[in-house]
Amino acid sequence: MQLQNHVETRRATGAFALIDSLKRHGVKHIFGYPGGANLPIYDELYRAEMAGELKHILVRHEQGAAHAADGYARSTGRVGVCLATSGPGATNLVTGLATAYIDSVPIVAITGQVPRAAIGTDAFQEIDIFGITLPIVKHSYVVRDPKNIPKIVAAAFHIASTGRPGPVLIDVPRDVGMEEFDYTPVEAGSVKLPGYRPTVKGNPRQINLALNLIRESKRPLLYVGGGAITAGAHAEIHELAEHFNIPVTSTLMGKGAFDESHPLSLGMLGMHGTAYANFAVRECDLLIAVGARFDDRVTGKLAEFAKDAKVIQIDIDPAEVGKNRTPDVPIVGDVRQVLIDLLRRNHEMGNGVNPEQTKAWRERLQRWKEEYPLQVPHYPDSIAPQEVIVELAKQAPHAYYTTDVGQHQMWAAQFLKCGPRRWVSSGGLGTMGFGLPAAVGVKIALPHEQVICISGDGSFQMNMQELGTVSQHDIKIKIVVLSNGWLGMVRQWQHLFFGARYEATNLEKGTPDFAKIAEVYGIKSRTVVERSDLSEAISEMLAYDGAMLLNVRVTPKEDCFPMVAPGTSTVNMLGLPKKPLLKENTHICNNCGTENPTSHKCCCECGAKL
Repeated sequence: MQLQNHVETRRATGAFALIDSLKRHGVKHIFGYPGGANLPIYDELYRAEMAGELKHILVRHEQGAAHAADGYARSTGRVGVCLATSGPGATNLVTGLATAYIDSVPIVAITGQVPRAAIGTDAFQEIDIFGITLPIVKHSYVVRDPKNIPKIVAAAFHIASTGRPGPVLIDVPRDVGMEEFDYTPVEAGSVKLPGYRPTVKGNPRQINLALNLIRESKRPLLYVGGGAITAGAHAEIHELAEHFNIPVTSTLMGKGAFDESHPLSLGMLGMHGTAYANFAVRECDLLIAVGARFDDRVTGKLAEFAKDAKVIQIDIDPAEVGKNRTPDVPIVGDVRQVLIDLLRRNHEMGNGVNPEQTKAWRERLQRWKEEYPLQVPHYPDSIAPQEVIVELAKQAPHAYYTTDVGQHQMWAAQFLKCGPRRWVSSGGLGTMGFGLPAAVGVKIALPHEQVICISGDGSFQMNMQELGTVSQHDIKIKIVVLSNGWLGMVRQWQHLFFGARYEATNLEKGTPDFAKIAEVYGIKSRTVVERSDLSEAISEMLAYDGAMLLNVRVTPKEDCFPMVAPGTSTVNMLGLPKKPLLKENTHICNNCGTENPTSHKCCCECGAKL
């Protein structure tokens, strides 16, 4: 590592160098839990807190620290920081690191370690966290010499936040934290890493090829993933969509990259995506993948996914380009920068856009929207979970939402229309227990914003101990638990695919009263059973100046639809209100809209080619 901008040297401990380096990289908050091996670090952290330079948020479990740092990072784009001790403290971070890794979230995780001389001796609370986390971090370090701390911290922040973001681990032996040395600070942005040069600018030739395909397409579709959120490409996607009249669908991770209230929006696609988004993927002639990786929950049967379309794929990670689907035009680069260059090139070439070019396509999509809307059931004797989400969307349209994982997550993704970075959810790993600590991180980062955690009675019990963190630090989040007495998504799969054999999914016995649990932690709470109380209870929760938990008893066996059965084409959706418009190997005439069981000619009298 090459360094620039050297500053004055002073005598200091490794722990001081670590905390000082974190401050120099703009860190204001650290989520953590103390223990024997990281006590030297906490001792310096105490001094920094007393000076008002840093704020430590004491979680109740190290997994909560990782998820809180994750929520902090997702909602702001800044690097989140978590701190744990050695042994079980370090291993408790693993699920959080894996969650951040698969969703490309910038985190710096710092772990204590046994003294250097004890490493490899099976000392008390020794664990090879470096080795354990190798597959789930972007990079990792074991600090063998305190002199390396400033360079390592600078490199860790640079690696975590550039290219495709991800978590970086720094393992600090206890004696390294206590050892004194001549400390020379390293300022943020001054470290150079030979061999680490993420590609930012897209290849001009590839951009030209992509632009030509876009200008020629009659049935284009923008398929937007989490990479667009990371790149901050919201304005460019909006401009591209409006300029060429391209409909837009997003992945779970891409929610917020395009205004879901816009007429061109098709909402989320995939396993629990909208019917019209999934139909659009099947029938488009050009699929423009922007920061998306063709995940199996999106594609279903990969061979059927946009099988008749040409594909443009734009991603900063070359390993993702062509990994699951070979694109006709691959472009490696920062999503926002590539779109800026593409739009600039289009301007240089002249408008060249026929406003009628995609009209028939958009009209067809509008018909599908009208025929296959998302359903909100109404039961006479119980509250449907979808009703709760719709009411939240109505009363808190601009809130930051975190979710846990399961049916409630999918309903939230379907019915909430979130702005950029206002949707915080575990996508790739599907981590139950993520929502509450993530909401803590979001609220710490953005204290003046409304932050709402949506959870289920299964997920909430994974990390509900973090109510202690909420109470201790007076973190004014709102928590809505949809209680149906089941592990809802697993029960749904058992119902649909395993003969309704409900093994180990019923939670009715042994589930606590969440409202009472919250009260024990000193948090205001309320239970809602009747529909007539729902709107007023949500209004009360949102108006309350403090943390509040709303426990809503919902219909026990509601299924989340539409649903693409695993391994099948995305047009074969379960739970649609009428017979699906499209079947496998069925196409629609571009001229008259008639279904055609072949791909060669129209089955009606118009004689058009498909």
